[in-house]
Amino acid sequence: MRRLCLGAAVFLAVAVAVPPLSVLARRYEFVEAFQFAAYAMAVPALFGLGVPRARLGSLRLPGEVRAREAARTYRSDGSPGRRPAIGRSALSLGLFMGAVVAWRTPLAVDAIERHPWLLPAEAVTLVLAGGVLWLELVPPRAPGPLSPRPLSAATAALAMWTLWAVAYLVGFSSSSWYTAFPHVAGRWPSLAADQQFSTAVLWLVATVTFMPVVFWDVAAWLRSDEQQGTGTDPPVTGSEHGPAVSSRSAGLDL
Repeated sequence: MRRLCLGAAVFLAVAVAVPPLSVLARRYEFVEAFQFAAYAMAVPALFGLGVPRARLGSLRLPGEVRAREAARTYRSDGSPGRRPAIGRSALSLGLFMGAVVAWRTPLAVDAIERHPWLLPAEAVTLVLAGGVLWLELVPPRAPGPLSPRPLSAATAALAMWTLWAVAYLVGFSSSSWYTAFPHVAGRWPSLAADQQFSTAVLWLVATVTFMPVVFWDVAAWLRSDEQQGTGTDPPVTGSEHGPAVSSRSAGLDL
C-alpha cells in the first residue's frame, strides 16, 4: 500500500502538469482549481501515507525506548511532552495555510495563467507545505514527533476550513477574481458557472482528503478515553509503537 500511494502521488503530480489537463487548466478555472487541489491536497496526502519514515525510525530504537517515547508523545494530561507536538502542528498548519492562500490570490493565479513556467514553483511550494502537514497528520507506526489524535483532528479540520473559505470567497463573488481566464458571452462555461465549479472542486477534494482524518482521530480519541475510564487501557502493539507494552506501565517507568 505504501508503494501504491507513492506511485499514485507521482502519477497524479505528472498527470496534472502535462497535456491535456495542463492545456485545459489554462482555459477553464475549474480545471485549474483541480490542478491546484492535486498539488495542495491529493499529492501530499498520498505522500504522507506512502513515505516509510516511521519504519526506518523503528529500526533505530529498542522496544522499551519506543514504548516510553510513545507514552510521552501521546499523553493528554498536560505533561511537557505534549507542548512540542502543539508547536509542530501549529507550524505545519501555518505553512500550509500560507502557501494555500498565497497561491489562490488573483495575482498568483493570473500570473500562472499568463506564464505557465511558474507552475513548477507552485507545485513545489504546495507539495512541500502539504507534505509537512501530512507528516503530522498520519498516525505513526513507530514513535516520532507526531501529533496526538485530538490535535491531529483539529489540525486537519482547520486546514480543510481554510480551503473551504478560500473557495467560498471565489465561488460566491459577483465579479471575476481571476481575469486571465477567457469567458465569452453565450459560451459554456460562463463566468459564474466557472467560478462555482471551481468552488465545488476545492470543497469536494478538501472534504475527501481531510474529513476522514478528522473522523478517524476523533473516534480513536473517544475510544481511548472510554477505555481509560473503564480501566482497560489498550496495549501499545507492535504495529504502531513496537512491542506490546501497556501505556500505563510505560508511564510508570517514566
